[in-house]
Amino acid sequence: MKPFKEKTAPAFAREREAYRKITAALARRRKGVTVADVSAATALPLSQVRELLPRAADEFSGRLEVTESGEIRYSFPRGFVSRYRGPGAALRRFSAAFLSGLGKFAALAFKVWIMLMLVGYFVLFMVIAFASLFLSAAANSRNSDNRRGGGLYIGPGIFNLIWRLWFYSELTRSLDRHYEAGRPSREHKRPLHRAIFSFVFGEEDPNKGWAAAEKKAIIAYIQAHRGVISQPEVMALTGKDSAAAEETIMACCAEFGGSPEATAEGVLVYRFDELLLRADTADRSFSGLSSPLQRLKKFSDNPKNMNVWFGIINAVNLFFGSYFLYNTLNTGPIATQEQFNAASRIYAFVYYLVAHSIAANPLPLIGVGLGLVPLAFSLFFWLVPALRFRREKRENEHIKLRNLRRLGFRRIWERPLEVESGDIKSDAPECRPKNLAAARDRVIREMGAWSVPDVEINPQGHTVYSFRELEREKRSVEKYRSGISGEQSALGKTVFDSEE
Repeated sequence: MKPFKEKTAPAFAREREAYRKITAALARRRKGVTVADVSAATALPLSQVRELLPRAADEFSGRLEVTESGEIRYSFPRGFVSRYRGPGAALRRFSAAFLSGLGKFAALAFKVWIMLMLVGYFVLFMVIAFASLFLSAAANSRNSDNRRGGGLYIGPGIFNLIWRLWFYSELTRSLDRHYEAGRPSREHKRPLHRAIFSFVFGEEDPNKGWAAAEKKAIIAYIQAHRGVISQPEVMALTGKDSAAAEETIMACCAEFGGSPEATAEGVLVYRFDELLLRADTADRSFSGLSSPLQRLKKFSDNPKNMNVWFGIINAVNLFFGSYFLYNTLNTGPIATQEQFNAASRIYAFVYYLVAHSIAANPLPLIGVGLGLVPLAFSLFFWLVPALRFRREKRENEHIKLRNLRRLGFRRIWERPLEVESGDIKSDAPECRPKNLAAARDRVIREMGAWSVPDVEINPQGHTVYSFRELEREKRSVEKYRSGISGEQSALGKTVFDSEE
């Protein structure tokens, strides 16, 4: 989000000017400043600086430190570059919007092209094959050596035959079979084109809108815990490492009026008093540090037999594309009756038909239109799902690791002393990476980057981690919360009603 929206109210104009002064002061003092330093440099009130500094820290990727005196110090080790303003940010937003629109248009065009290619070429090849076989059988039954008439006449009975074979074949019945026997009725079945797109492109992201859901979980936890949250708790709610969790909580401070503070023991916490001023006091958190798990991506919602049939259709297109390309390159033109008799039956039929009704030289049309194009498309039709399968497999492993992080960070925060890697466990498939032992060790290392544990071997030979500093931090946060009066979240009695 941008730090401010354009408004004409004088109060917001003064706030924007104050924010400009603060960012100018921070740009000159990047190594570390306190609220008092910025107030002295800008002559702004301490309360206003304390309110606006978290916004600047979010926009310019600031870092927060707690001094021995308990004061918050802001620094900008990653450079003082805005994430929301300036030519670079505008170019990034334009590029993202342009690429998103271009991607949507390309995806739509690509889907239409796939539908036309897969079904269109399959029908065309079936028409060619059945027409060629029918006419060959008719010619043989008349014992005629004159193939000209039989080779060119295509009566309405042929198209009626193809129509019936297509719409009443086992293929068409198989597309509806899974909706029978108590399953959804035909009125609610998935259209054929959506089933094809599901096979090629997969289903909609099951974690769409996850950023908003994650933010709601953080807000609900803050409201259920007297408006206070710590960085390890953000790690447990989101499954993010310490650096990413810090960025998340700073963004929340900028959006929801939070401010960093230090406890009496010098532990950094984030306080959101305004989020406590609510009429709905129901606890919407997920039982403490619990939060929803990200769902694994599925290859396709199609029944297995339906995807098999799509593979068969594509295999037919691949076969005929290879067949026509091979005969174009090896058989070539057909100019005499002997060449016609020696050529492959279907190729000779198509060559003769095209030569007498479409183009004098049929080779380019047959070689490219019936050979190279369907051959390339068929390979591509299998390549896209194959690459997507590999990508989704990697993404699912990432989802599993992040879900395991949530469980692991939560376990460590709730009982920081005497942690074993085997304590981080779950039977849910969403939380079980392929290499579970390595994933558990990684979770402990990432929490260790925030709070270094003591390591020892217990009598059973297991490695035990004791996060003693984290235990001290946890007690300090709980003590800080207990000192916050519940009256601060009370709205009080109504003193004005617009209807009275």
